Amino acid sequence: MTRADLVAILQDTVGLSRREAVAALEATLAALKEALQQGEQIQIVNFGTFHVRQKRERLGRHVQTGLAITIRPRKVVTFRPSGTLRELVRRAEAS
Repeated sequence: MTRADLVAILQDTVGLSRREAVAALEATLAALKEALQQGEQIQIVNFGTFHVRQKRERLGRHVQTGLAITIRPRKVVTFRPSGTLRELVRRAEAS
């Protein structure tokens, strides 16, 4: 699914114009990005939770040379689906 698909869904289900649907989607995504940049957790009921996790420094290997390298610590965004979403996916998989 792409942004264009989401815009089309907003147009069809909410009855927004294309311009309004694009603005609504962009505003929503901007708010989510801003919250994650500030390290906040985002919980969407019946969908899931996004949060930022700190990964520590670790050793890795350079793929081409095989030499050991240090992978710097970094922050990553993780998503944990809600039980409701997991169940919907399981039911769709069983069909």
